[in-house]
Amino acid sequence: MLARIAAISGLYDGVVGALLFCAPDRLASLFGVPTASPRIFSDLNGLFLMAVGIGYYFPWRDPEGYRGYMWVMGPLLKGAGAALFVADYYFRGSPSSFLLFAASDAIIAALTLYALIWPSNGPRVRSGLKTRNPLEKESKQEKGI
Repeated sequence: MLARIAAISGLYDGVVGALLFCAPDRLASLFGVPTASPRIFSDLNGLFLMAVGIGYYFPWRDPEGYRGYMWVMGPLLKGAGAALFVADYYFRGSPSSFLLFAASDAIIAALTLYALIWPSNGPRVRSGLKTRNPLEKESKQEKGI
């Protein structure tokens, strides 16, 4: 499940980043806002999102090895981004169309958090060592009794 979420997140960030970088005028008009001025603001945000999207390649290929990336970019970044979009809507009057980003970021953050906390494939295994799911009790065999 984590690999699929990484792939979806990478595509999402990559596409939005490419639109911000390559077609900021169209994206701004689609959401009913003026284009960023100076243009470097949309260019840098687009570049950032494309880099984040490319970074998802690694957890897509090795989800267990790149769990840290998923924690930072999923629940932390996308969760905080969703909260900021909602806060900006209520306190600064940003367009309601921006709530689409809030919803998509919140959904991806929640799915990522779910996959990180409750892995569907049982106990995590890394480097040949079995690690215990923190939500499960340790068995007598694992304790060495």
